[in-house]
Amino acid sequence: MQLAVIQRILGILLALFSLTMFPPLLISVITNDGTTVPFVSAFALILSIGLVLWFPVRHVKNELRLRDGFVVVVLFWVGLGLTGSVPLMLSNTPELSITDAVFESISGLTTTGATIIVGIDFLPKSILFYRQELQWLGGMGIIVLAVAILPMLGIGGMQLYRAETPGPVKDNKLTPRITETAKALWYIYLSMTILCALAYWLAGMSAFDAITHSFSTVSIGGFSTHDASMGYFESGLIETVAIFFMFIAGINFSLHFIFWRQASLKAYWYDAELRAYLSILLMICFICASYHVLVGDYENFWLALEDSIFQTVSIATTTGFTTAEYQGWPGFMPLLLLFSSFFGACAGSTGGGIKIIRILLLFKQGMREIKRLIHPSAIFIIKVGNKPISERIIEAVWGFFATYIAVFAILLLALMATDLDQVTAFSALAACMNNLGPGLGKVSQHYGNINDAAKWILCFAMLLGRLEIFTLLVLFTPTFWRR
Repeated sequence: MQLAVIQRILGILLALFSLTMFPPLLISVITNDGTTVPFVSAFALILSIGLVLWFPVRHVKNELRLRDGFVVVVLFWVGLGLTGSVPLMLSNTPELSITDAVFESISGLTTTGATIIVGIDFLPKSILFYRQELQWLGGMGIIVLAVAILPMLGIGGMQLYRAETPGPVKDNKLTPRITETAKALWYIYLSMTILCALAYWLAGMSAFDAITHSFSTVSIGGFSTHDASMGYFESGLIETVAIFFMFIAGINFSLHFIFWRQASLKAYWYDAELRAYLSILLMICFICASYHVLVGDYENFWLALEDSIFQTVSIATTTGFTTAEYQGWPGFMPLLLLFSSFFGACAGSTGGGIKIIRILLLFKQGMREIKRLIHPSAIFIIKVGNKPISERIIEAVWGFFATYIAVFAILLLALMATDLDQVTAFSALAACMNNLGPGLGKVSQHYGNINDAAKWILCFAMLLGRLEIFTLLVLFTPTFWRR
């Protein structure tokens, strides 16, 4: 373990993160909303911590190793969650405890969208912008952004990229050099954000709402500048814009890159994960709309479908925007939508959840086992998009799924031990571990009413979900620390 290398990188990354205080600080100065001091103080504190870490080891130039990359990623996300809470703690509006400020900060950076704040409409614009900014930065991962910058500072980036990038296959690169890969991802991410903001503005949002909601839409975060979320605007056109950008943000960004390079839609059509992703969304939309009509909520199927599409895409992609209180929908629908967040979006996207490619491989493996019962001597090869999948990847997916279930069960029991009821504990954990946000029971509107112990457990769950479990859990294994 190269502690000096890790310390140097953390120092640089925290110093860079301190610069994110300037946009909300500028808004605070322009609007005179009383949050100038908190943002100036946060900038000074975070920059100071970064420089204190960096200065003693500034001349260390050793290459970053894989294990070092895992430590940097975990410490950086934890460090961001803690230091990102500083302006929220120092601000008088809202008045947040340390626990609540850290929860809100981690929720933003992990693009979970679970909030403890009530009265969002009355927050200072600088605080509103800052919450949305945290989600935008966390969407593609600040580590990926740093990968494009660190080589200029003499630091290799491939180890960080492998530790940060989601999905079962971590060695795929869009370009030969990791720096170019990171730049390509951010060009696409930034372009989508600009287009989304323009679309929202043209659909009727104010410029401020359009920009801030584009941050949380493209990042699949779900924070809003209004308590009523997207329901505040009461606009079908705005909802249509949101559906489109939530959907494409949930697609593997490598497909967007191929489309950008080749100007062809073939990559989308031939991708098995994308087809499964679209099929699952359509199936859930149809089920919800049909049940709405069956129970008499709607007389017209198409009106029911229109209402169901937004909630399905929002929850299934783990965005968490709402236009209606889906928690009050009849029958099994609230639980169905919550379960859809376990599937999540595609690997390599800004979405959370287990990821569609893993679900697809688990399904194919299950079907293979059924076939083996019928034909014990036959050899069946699992393919995705006509490409055979190695047994090593299948084993990794099963290992991830087993670990996910085990960790979920342990954390669920821990939450219930803090005196949360079963519905609240299960839905809160599902919403946080899948980086969704809104849950059921006591957390259907916000998380302000649950106890502090539960909030810290959920913070851990959010980090687990953002780092796809293994990146965080590997640090707790004795093998990792052996020479």
